Amino acid sequence: MSVSRTHLPRTHLSRAALAGGVAVSSVLLLSGTAFAHVGVQPQGEAAKGGYATVNVKVPNERDNASTVKVEVNFPTDHPLASVMPQPVPGWKVEVTRAKLAKPLELHGKKINEAVAKVTWTADGAKIGPGQFQQFPLSLGRLPEDTDRLVLKAIQTYDNNEVVRWIEEPKDGAADPENPAPVLKLSAPSADHHGGGAAPADGKTTDQAAGDKADHDDKGDAHEEAASATDTAARVLGVIGILVGAAGVAFGVLAGRRRSA
Repeated sequence: MSVSRTHLPRTHLSRAALAGGVAVSSVLLLSGTAFAHVGVQPQGEAAKGGYATVNVKVPNERDNASTVKVEVNFPTDHPLASVMPQPVPGWKVEVTRAKLAKPLELHGKKINEAVAKVTWTADGAKIGPGQFQQFPLSLGRLPEDTDRLVLKAIQTYDNNEVVRWIEEPKDGAADPENPAPVLKLSAPSADHHGGGAAPADGKTTDQAAGDKADHDDKGDAHEEAASATDTAARVLGVIGILVGAAGVAFGVLAGRRRSA
């Protein structure tokens, strides 16, 4: 019994190996760059002039070391009077404040100090290889004269290696090797000062809400009536089609009887 074997030309094998190598390299390259840097992401909206909760996301990019310290620095040109960290199990946190050259005014009070940096230090936990950790922060009041906040970060590993994520990304340019986390700010909301804007017609919020509810109820009743009319029209149409079909069938049978 002979067994047939199919032999591919060496050129085909070389091309296949090259294509496979390129595919694997691309996957590794993309996976390495997608999660390798420290970033900051808002939970919901980070509107100008308001308050926001954000997550500082710290991935571990080393295969032979763990992250044991993270430091996030806040800009001095757009200082924040309030920065409150949420406790993270296994990490101790320290908030460092600094005096301002120009005091801030918040809720009618002058603020002479602002948060300069927040430092998390491992206290029974680490960010191991292939892992990441999120550090939540409550920020406010966010500035109204900028579209983003650059939060420079410093990441320390247990082998004493320090990575400085402090290079500010430029619009339209390629990302730097060690980009700083950037918090993008959205347009200010109407009620970021704690009260909603008054309607243009001078009505109170409750009156406007009541008018809207009445309008919605009338609209719902109109839609229900229209839906019922449409359903009845469809039923009558189907009945008409059936009656017509029955008439045609009756005519055909009557013709056959006459011819017979």
